[in-house]
Amino acid sequence: MFDYLIKNVQILDGSGREAFPGNVATIGGKIVAVGPALTGESAHTIDGRGRTLTPGFIDIHRHADAALFRPGFGRAELAQGLTTVINGNCGLSIAPVSGPHREAVLDYLAPITGRLERDFASLADYRAEVDRTGVPLNTGMLVGMGTLRACAAGFREGELTDGEYQQIHSMLERAISDGALGVSLGLGYAPECFYTTPQLIRALAPLRRSGRVITVHMRQEGDGVVKALAEMLEVARALETPVEISHLKAIGRRNWRRAAPEMLDMRARARGEGLDVMCDVYPYPAGSTQLIHILPPEVQAGGLEALTAALESQEERNRMRRRMERDSDFENIVLLVGFENIRAASLRLPEHAIFEGKSIAEIAEKQGKDPYDALFDLLAAERCTVSMIDFIADEADIEAILRAPFSGVISDATYPDGLAHPRVYGAFPRLLERYVRERGVLTLPEAVRKLTRQPAERFRLAGKGRIEPGADADLCLFDPARVRETGTWQHPDQLSEGMDWVFVNGVPAVAEGVFTGRPGGRSLPYVL
Repeated sequence: MFDYLIKNVQILDGSGREAFPGNVATIGGKIVAVGPALTGESAHTIDGRGRTLTPGFIDIHRHADAALFRPGFGRAELAQGLTTVINGNCGLSIAPVSGPHREAVLDYLAPITGRLERDFASLADYRAEVDRTGVPLNTGMLVGMGTLRACAAGFREGELTDGEYQQIHSMLERAISDGALGVSLGLGYAPECFYTTPQLIRALAPLRRSGRVITVHMRQEGDGVVKALAEMLEVARALETPVEISHLKAIGRRNWRRAAPEMLDMRARARGEGLDVMCDVYPYPAGSTQLIHILPPEVQAGGLEALTAALESQEERNRMRRRMERDSDFENIVLLVGFENIRAASLRLPEHAIFEGKSIAEIAEKQGKDPYDALFDLLAAERCTVSMIDFIADEADIEAILRAPFSGVISDATYPDGLAHPRVYGAFPRLLERYVRERGVLTLPEAVRKLTRQPAERFRLAGKGRIEPGADADLCLFDPARVRETGTWQHPDQLSEGMDWVFVNGVPAVAEGVFTGRPGGRSLPYVL
């Protein structure tokens, strides 16, 4: 007897081919039959007439490391059809963390990864906690190279010692054996921004010819973004392992519609010479990360405590300001987009509540301050834990990247304790609504492939991303005309609409639009 028989649906199997009519049957969390006419008894039968059945969507770039243990986690994800997420991105993974720099590392990670009452000395410990807790969707982890370097050497600048490289290699090899799906880099963040290219290649040496994907938040995404991509192509050649350029973009109007086409051409040439280089993009013109990343990167040496102290020094403020007013040797977001396009979020102090979601320019005006003083005062008072939403990218670039072969779609969602980015709740319905249905940038089969089979194959997620006998029963049933994002910049925390049924390993997590509360997810290991 089938567990579920889903009848009379249009099937998009994840391959990119056009939809075809049929029925799908599941038993024990697996798809057991796909065909135009299935016979046999079923415990549950769903008439999907007028709706489309797809594999469950996969988000390879999320920052839910700690959030997945929160009460209610999964609603924002399942409502948009997600059945699998990968955490530990941008070099910032909540595990493994240990050693004398442990507290400083956890403090630095917290605005992006969140923080738990306990921490994890190994990735195996973290994955065991995921399975013990019971989660509503499948989760995989990357190991963050920034986390590893910070554990080994703190947040200091300069060359590492031989012993510190050995420690990083040891932690990396253990994380790989513990089931890491790949490795992430955050070269725009401390302490990885302190690597030279040869030093970075040395740190990544255990990955040579490993087949493990290296995802990367590049060193720059503004004026130096083309040079930053060239650096990662050099890394890909040296290590002969796949590289995924995370959230490809060109920050700043002077780079719009120029740098992105050049980078897509560079990537195509690299693939032509045999390099396995892909990229991904989030479908929004604004990003979100820690507000400290609009400062010169060298000021992050020493961690958040040292940076807070520096912000209380007029001499250090003056030095930062001079750099931010004129220099382009770092990702100078203030120079690229202006204070009016940088909004503060996750403000903890009660007296700052009125500034939540306001731009630094607006905050400065309300306080009667110079914008630099307003920025420095805010960061110092909040102990550098403020996040931001920054409007940085161009719609034409987003569309060009979406159309490109070997590009994927991500959310890059973080889970702040304040104002969230709408992508937490709506990235994938936005893709279907705005870029498929309204603008025709992608066809529906192409979009579904980029959300399902392509990422599953990229990260070797066995059984995921396809509708065929033997595959995992991660499934979404919906009317493509009804899927939509409901959140806004001012009120982002609104669940998306349109997903009628969502199955995770055969367990209905959403049934006729209602959350069931049944946890069907599990921790996903790397499969050789």
